[in-house]
Amino acid sequence: MSEPTRTCVGCGRKAPQPELVRFAAPAGVLQRDEGRGLPGRGAYTCPRLSCFERAASRRAFARALRRTVEVPSGLKASLEGG
Repeated sequence: MSEPTRTCVGCGRKAPQPELVRFAAPAGVLQRDEGRGLPGRGAYTCPRLSCFERAASRRAFARALRRTVEVPSGLKASLEGG
């Protein structure tokens, strides 16, 4: 059985799910889902900061999650650190 594939909401690249970073917004605030266990819809980006920034600026997280989403400024800083 093959791994599920997901699409980066920043650049549109399709990749196996483990290669991408999952984000969720169970309370309307976007957060990185390290353990992939947060409830609700998920949005995926490549691990590159440029993909995250593009998705945030184009409101791609809100479209993918089908809800209004707040992107905290500290989230970008946490991605820069690794």
